[in-house]
This record gives sequence, structure tokens and C-alpha cells, in this order.
Amino acid sequence: MTAQEILAEIKPLGRDSYRNVFFNHGVPEPCYGVKIDELKRIQKRIKMDYRLALDLYDTGVYDAMYLAGLIADDAKMTKQDLQHWAEKACAPLARSTVAWVAAGSPHAVEIALKWIDSPKDLIAAAGWSTLGSLVAIKPDADLDLAQLKGLLQRVQETIHSAPNTARRQMNNFVIEVGTYVQSLTKFAIQIAEKIGPVNVDVGSTSCQVPFAPDYIQKVEKRGAIGKKRKTVKC
Repeated sequence: MTAQEILAEIKPLGRDSYRNVFFNHGVPEPCYGVKIDELKRIQKRIKMDYRLALDLYDTGVYDAMYLAGLIADDAKMTKQDLQHWAEKACAPLARSTVAWVAAGSPHAVEIALKWIDSPKDLIAAAGWSTLGSLVAIKPDADLDLAQLKGLLQRVQETIHSAPNTARRQMNNFVIEVGTYVQSLTKFAIQIAEKIGPVNVDVGSTSCQVPFAPDYIQKVEKRGAIGKKRKTVKC
């Protein structure tokens, strides 16, 4: 299938109610308002397709760009591909699609560390989300724990002066390290307590920013600390 054929397939599936929800979360036009469940049906049919994913992302249609992330062959993504995706992403895509694909690529750590230094809010947010995705899927043996501790300390020192979307993802990063990396759980809680509540402008949505210490401790009470995910794509 081609990107244009997929656009023709998904456009009739759009709903105004979903479009409005997406718009409230910062998605720009063009957007069809297709339910993610519908996109996942197409994902099951296509499975992975590197070239098609790139073409879908370049359509600029939000729904197609999201689908691109679901079918992307992460291992084939180049640093240039990932940078292009990050530069074109709206806030929801920067936090999810771009970060999920970057985390599955061979360039995950390198590009995430580059992105978090960006003065552009959405690029920095994609970087922090990539790092958070990495700790969720990578065995602890494959993680640089000293580096993660340093990043947690960096969050503590800079989060309250960071741009809005990046600030949100920095808070999530603390939570993700605390919940997925058992040896750093106590340290992450200590950092989170020093940070305190994080204020984020969530626009006209009902989203709430979790208080990191409470969130990590709830996961701890469930006995779910350190349980990795097969994938962060959803």
C-alpha cells in the first residue's frame, strides 16, 4: 500500500468528537480524528514497513503520522530520520510516537541526550520521553545507571525553569526511572521529593500532572517496581 491509499482508507473513519479531543491536546490540522483502535487494525495488517512509515509521517496528517510510529521499523531508523520526525512533531507526537520509535532505534541514547539539550521545547520533550521509554523496555543490565542518576540530578536542578512540555516529560522521566529501574527507586523518590509538585499548563484538557513520589510509591505497593514492558507503543 501507499501512503495516499492509506489516507483514503482512514479519512472516512474520522470523527468530529475525536478531532476535538485531539485539538484540545495540541494536535494541529490536518487531523481526521481516527480512533487509535482503527489505526491498530491497519498496523496488524501491515506489521512493519520502514519506507511506508516515512511516507505516512511526511503526509503531515496527524492520524497518519501516529500510524507511522506504529508500523515503523525502529531498527532501520537513521539519526536523520529521527531528527526529521522530531522537527515535524506536534506536542503529542513528540511525547509519544517520536520518542517510542527513537527508543527502539540503535541511536536511542545518543539522540535522546542530544535532544534534551535543545532550546526547542518539543525537541527537548522528545528527548526526555525517549529516555523514559528506554528505561521501560531495556533490561537494567543494558542501562547506564550512573548516567541515569546524573540525569535525575539534572532534572532536580532544572525542571522548574524548563519549558512547559519538556517540564512535563522530565517529571515523567523521574517516575519512569523510579518504577522501572529497581536499584534507583529510592534515589528517584528522593529526587522527586526535592523537586516537589510540578506545574504544567495542560490547556483545556482534564489531564493532571502526577506527583512523582506518590506515583512511584503506589507502584511499589502493588509490587510492580522493575517490571519492564515489551513495548512502549500503544
